[in-house]
Amino acid sequence: MNKVLKDRKAKAGLLLVASPRFKNLSGPKRGTYGERKDKAVKEIMASLDFLDLVWPGITYEREDAEKAMSLFYNEKVDFVLVEFLSWSEDFAWIRFLRDMPEIPVLFTNVAKDRMTFETTLDEDDFVDYLCAGTLVGSLEASGSVRRVPRKNVKVVMGTRAEITEKVRVYARAAKARAILRRANVGLMANMNEAMWSTYFDNYDLFTKIGPEIHYLPYSDYGDIIRALPAAETDAWFRDLAARYEVMDDVAEDKFRGCVEASLALQKMAEKNDIDVMVYNDIDQATFRVAGCRAGFYHPWFNENVSVLVPEADIGAGIATFVLKLISGEHVNFLEPFHIEDDFGTFAGGHAGPNDHNDPAWQQNVIISRDVRFAKTAWKYAGAPFAWYRISPGMKTMVQLVEEDGRYKMVCFLAESLPGKHLLATYTHSIFRPVVPVKRLFEEILRIGTTQHFAIADGDWTAELADFAEMMGFDFHYIR
Repeated sequence: MNKVLKDRKAKAGLLLVASPRFKNLSGPKRGTYGERKDKAVKEIMASLDFLDLVWPGITYEREDAEKAMSLFYNEKVDFVLVEFLSWSEDFAWIRFLRDMPEIPVLFTNVAKDRMTFETTLDEDDFVDYLCAGTLVGSLEASGSVRRVPRKNVKVVMGTRAEITEKVRVYARAAKARAILRRANVGLMANMNEAMWSTYFDNYDLFTKIGPEIHYLPYSDYGDIIRALPAAETDAWFRDLAARYEVMDDVAEDKFRGCVEASLALQKMAEKNDIDVMVYNDIDQATFRVAGCRAGFYHPWFNENVSVLVPEADIGAGIATFVLKLISGEHVNFLEPFHIEDDFGTFAGGHAGPNDHNDPAWQQNVIISRDVRFAKTAWKYAGAPFAWYRISPGMKTMVQLVEEDGRYKMVCFLAESLPGKHLLATYTHSIFRPVVPVKRLFEEILRIGTTQHFAIADGDWTAELADFAEMMGFDFHYIR
């Protein structure tokens, strides 16, 4: 998918409902109800400057609702933001609920800090009183949210500032959903026969989640490796060698071989317009074709807002992609290894290519031999990889698994601790979860998942909760 489509602002249809009965009521000092609502709309839109707004005008009549629905559909908005500007007749709203094509809807009610009138004896105050009746309008509208059979309507309430933050969170999730529905997954080149619990039904993947899956053959991988321009391979090799510490036992020919294997993955993803590159790095074919396991994460994946994951885990690839879309951060891929109960921590990491490109943590990378394969007979046995100590700080970890046609999204927060490189062959860190470590993994084991997680800086659990609700996933936030 084009990078511009993934880098854009979230796109929202703005549905603001008001009463035609009140529209021309006027006070001598502050204008008509309609004029006051026009002013309110400008204030609302000013608070949403982080969105690409699709604005059809205030919805007063049935025809306004029909115009709004057509505009939102044609503009392919990520979600619709709804607010009642006062009490209003509900015929336009019910028509919207019934006829609008399936799309996430955020139904909001804004609580004012205080009223602008004292009594309703004065005409101006009376019109302001009518304008302030957003609660009564929302209450009336809420009944239809439940009575009209429609999924994906989320109800939130708060002050204008609080609502704005909730919209910001919801918008990130809705944008991720929209992009995912147009994305391409590239699986190279078959399911992982060592990890059946990671399998996804490919038909359900497309019909229930959105992306198309493309199988990328190893014959193409070999052709791309052989056709790589020497100058391009050499340029990346020199950049990696200059950027990172290289251990003394790294052989140059094996280093170059791994650079070729890694660069060819990027070329294959670019050639096939892949957003989620799912690399089966333990398949024997990859060693026969490339001579080693790819160990470097090409900057193109970040530049193109795409991801690369190992072990043919489509669910973990989608989780990694979603977390990247939501967070905008560098996202890593790992599995928890073991618990150290004395410290309340667990070690986690993963072999193969992992995103080592975060400019703030380049000192955390060492180019080291992939010792797991150093004694094999493959052409580049012992080829190096970017051995990355994951940056310190609070992280979100999330995974996605399938069960009987449904999907489970599991997430939690954990602090990545600073420290030296410990686990050879693995991008890794030591983590202290927010909840007690044994309870954390006991709950995950009871949910029933797999071993793979995406991980990114910061707390993105609210966005993931909204995303899971939009997608119809079972959501488990362990806290």
